[in-house]
Amino acid sequence: MVYQWDADLYQQKHAFVHQYGSSLIDWLNPQQGEKILDLGCGTGELTHQIAQSAAEVIGIDQSEEMVHRAKQQYPNMQFQVMDATELTGLPQFDAVFSNAVLHWVLEAKQAIQQLYQYLKPKGRLVAELGGKNNIAQIISALNKQRVNFGYEVINIENQWYFPSVGEYSSLLEAEGFEVQQTHYYYRETTLAEDGIKEWIRMFAGRWLADVASHHKEKLLEATQESLRSTLFREGSWYADYKRLRILAVKT
Repeated sequence: MVYQWDADLYQQKHAFVHQYGSSLIDWLNPQQGEKILDLGCGTGELTHQIAQSAAEVIGIDQSEEMVHRAKQQYPNMQFQVMDATELTGLPQFDAVFSNAVLHWVLEAKQAIQQLYQYLKPKGRLVAELGGKNNIAQIISALNKQRVNFGYEVINIENQWYFPSVGEYSSLLEAEGFEVQQTHYYYRETTLAEDGIKEWIRMFAGRWLADVASHHKEKLLEATQESLRSTLFREGSWYADYKRLRILAVKT
């Protein structure tokens, strides 16, 4: 499934994706003159931030709309439409940086093989992705309401890959990486007004694709209300994010 992204909605109500990703750049520690690939660059904010180190950065993303917006915002930088599992025509990189992207790539092994191929010896992969049990409360509530409205449950594995530390480390090591640092943590994430509903519209479109138009808003409202006791506090909605950060080096 090629996910269709709404760049306007992403920037207006889901800027937390790149805002939280800023701290991942500390793990990357980009150096002047390095060649760095930003895998899944989105609208380019983190690509631009990495470039402030005087590194040479190329941003790639599967979404034409996201890449178009990145080029508009940062016309002097390099952005290309490209799939993580089918990298072509790229140079060798000193590092690959990826924030909130690799959990969208169900062919995890194939993506790791591609990244290994395009890294220089001793090149590093610095990534954050959804970890085991990421957004479990939201998807459980959404599936419950799908059943209530007469639709089938959708397995989370059909859209995302949320590995444990051990699982992802093993995949990396099997392809020749040395895992040097990991961090698995709970990061409850503040959402915009009507946060759960907007989050689902932005990121979980698969759960709405087969829902009749006259059911969609009611199903969204019911899902959000069912989460009020656990994911709403002091006027704000939250997403139950569990994140996995990893630093691995090509051996």
